Amino acid sequence: MTTEIENKNKIKNFFKEEYNAMRAYIRSRIDDAADRNADDIIQDVALKMLSRTNYSSPINNVPAFVYHSIKNKIIDTFRTKKSMNYYESDEAGHFEAVINDFAELFYGKTDNEYTEKMKKELMKAISDLKPDYREIIIAVDFETYTYQELSDETNVPVGTLLSRHHRALSLLTKQLKK
Repeated sequence: MTTEIENKNKIKNFFKEEYNAMRAYIRSRIDDAADRNADDIIQDVALKMLSRTNYSSPINNVPAFVYHSIKNKIIDTFRTKKSMNYYESDEAGHFEAVINDFAELFYGKTDNEYTEKMKKELMKAISDLKPDYREIIIAVDFETYTYQELSDETNVPVGTLLSRHHRALSLLTKQLKK
């Protein structure tokens, strides 16, 4: 039990003291795009390390332990990313089929059908989002996934998914107000 507490304290202290160095390390390995954000990677690694309950032996070299985990998370991020452009893909028919519901979020309820121009502007704005933002909008708002289902499927924490969804909606709102 004391080994577990000691390990967690060592890890917490390391993350506090070396946060900026870890961000620099991650940024040197990847571009800091929405689908590969350094802060998200650090949060995911910290969450997994601090929520782990079965540390059977003491961690003697915390920096090596943490950086090895970060390196693995970066590799996982590159492996699991799938880039899809829904606006140009075969699924555009499905995408367009549900666009009216989503358009109501931005343009309000109306008795009329939304114009093709409005639909195309919304579809283009969604398509122009960075991959993680586009994927969260499509999964939550079109395919009706819950955040927990997405988290289980993608191994991305629920809080990160909520944050990405909020940012995506904010970017769409700004884009569509133009």
